[in-house]
Amino acid sequence: METDYRFCFQENQYFGEVRPCTPQVFNQIVDSTEVARKIDTRRAVDAALRDSTWEKWLGDPLFKKFCAKQEDKQEAKFAELPPQVKLLRWTNALKQSLPCFIFGVRDFEGTRRRQAEIKHLSGLFMFDGDHLTCDPREIYERTLVPGFPWQVRLAYRTNSEEGIRLVCEWRLELGNIADNQICLARDLGLLGVKGSTGKPVVDDSCIDATRISYAPQRSDIYYIDEKHLFNI
Repeated sequence: METDYRFCFQENQYFGEVRPCTPQVFNQIVDSTEVARKIDTRRAVDAALRDSTWEKWLGDPLFKKFCAKQEDKQEAKFAELPPQVKLLRWTNALKQSLPCFIFGVRDFEGTRRRQAEIKHLSGLFMFDGDHLTCDPREIYERTLVPGFPWQVRLAYRTNSEEGIRLVCEWRLELGNIADNQICLARDLGLLGVKGSTGKPVVDDSCIDATRISYAPQRSDIYYIDEKHLFNI
């Protein structure tokens, strides 16, 4: 039976209620100018920190507003932090304020994202590869090889620009989410591969069905199978 949603979303990972994510809601989020602004700002500030041009961001009104808010909250010695650290805190806050999707769960008992309150799983699972040393699109293109044994429903570059998210159909014959993660990582050639930080590129914390994925902007989506992503 077809439905108009298959997974959930939250407007904010900390305070938002969990609600069904219909195609209309999904498209509204990924096409949002606010989502694009937050992602583009984070990327620009991170680039400025890398090439030592970060001082130009110190006068940004939104950054100054963020700093004032942290100081009003009496955040532990925030005012004493180096400006580069404050900018990193800001970009992290921008990321964490993005809407987020919970691809592994269709329904919760209530409106809270708690594992104990999962009512129905979606049949989807999320693969997260981060700190890649190659263009994330190269990893996506490995799924296009004839005979690739996974049904990919969504693929996009993460807002760090160094990662990829793949949302795939859960293959029950292979076991649980963790087993599927391992098998998919092997088929992608990423199992045991280390990234730019020296740590494995495969995020093993995605074994939790309630794991969130921060929303991408439309231009970062490589592929979407809208029919099967939203309909069971």
